[in-house]
Amino acid sequence: MQIQNKTLLITGGTGSFGNAVMQRFLKTDHFKEIRIFSRDEKKQDDMRKRLNDPKVKFYIGDVRDYRSVEHAVMGVDYIFHAAALKQVPSCEFFPLEAVKTNILGTDNVLTAAERHGVKRVVVLSTDKAAYPINAMGMSKALMEKLAIAKSRNLDDSKTIFCATRYGNVMASRGSVIPLFVDQIKAGKPLTITDPNMTRFMMTLEDAVDLVLFAFEHGKQGDLFVQKAPGATVETLAKALKELYQSDVSINIIGTRHGEKLYETLVNKEDMVKAEDLGEYYRIPADNRDLNYEQYFTEGEVEKNYIDEYHSHNTHRLDVEGMKELLKKLPLIREDILGEKDVNHYPG
Repeated sequence: MQIQNKTLLITGGTGSFGNAVMQRFLKTDHFKEIRIFSRDEKKQDDMRKRLNDPKVKFYIGDVRDYRSVEHAVMGVDYIFHAAALKQVPSCEFFPLEAVKTNILGTDNVLTAAERHGVKRVVVLSTDKAAYPINAMGMSKALMEKLAIAKSRNLDDSKTIFCATRYGNVMASRGSVIPLFVDQIKAGKPLTITDPNMTRFMMTLEDAVDLVLFAFEHGKQGDLFVQKAPGATVETLAKALKELYQSDVSINIIGTRHGEKLYETLVNKEDMVKAEDLGEYYRIPADNRDLNYEQYFTEGEVEKNYIDEYHSHNTHRLDVEGMKELLKKLPLIREDILGEKDVNHYPG
């Protein structure tokens, strides 16, 4: 894909994903201009001072406001749509706010992109959209459906809409790794809900790789999922204890309300049509029409024999494997190896 002399827009670009993409692209001659669109002027100012690169332009606005979105989209060739409400509790208490940002805001971005001839849009989703049980997951699932629906009536010569779905990013804000590290440093017991609970282990760099893969290879309505190793929470706790040479105890406090035993990245219905690309799954759009009668008579027998892709049945890390993966995180590298990552952004 020829991206020299092109313009990229990143919505929600002041977050950890936007900063990681920045570091990747600013090391190359890709793109003549990168636009950062967000509503947080403080984060934009911090980012502007830190990068100090004339190629990066900043746009204040909110995806809920179509006018501000359209202003940022004019003259853009590609969009990474990362703006979202991502915290499960806040979306649960204020579900309408999740609808406004994650669904209606996404519709604004997709509509402006099509109207102004953007070549490709990649929307970022979450494992919680696979079998949604909370407002955040439900709003993200509908975001995916929006992108797929928009793609149905377009060919690849028009704006291409595709999506990515990934699990929790390791050591991201509000995740369990920083909590365990803080507990270890304070000499407090590690609080584990269920030692057999599994989670996908994905770094921020993995998430960026997934989005760039979709950017390079996505066709209309595609959804991409990156395969990732999994580990039990107990394995994670033991690995961190060994890295920090700590003898703190482990306390099992019980599963919290609404918490899943494992994460699902691809549900059974999508696995039926998923294409295995080695490191990734490609899930093509369901382009059936509104004539549902034939589906009641035909059905899909193979669906009964295919399992979903989740953190219980993916490659399972042991303590040593978990330690090696943890050493890739800036937080751990700084604490354990004494390395300071000047480009690390904890947002």
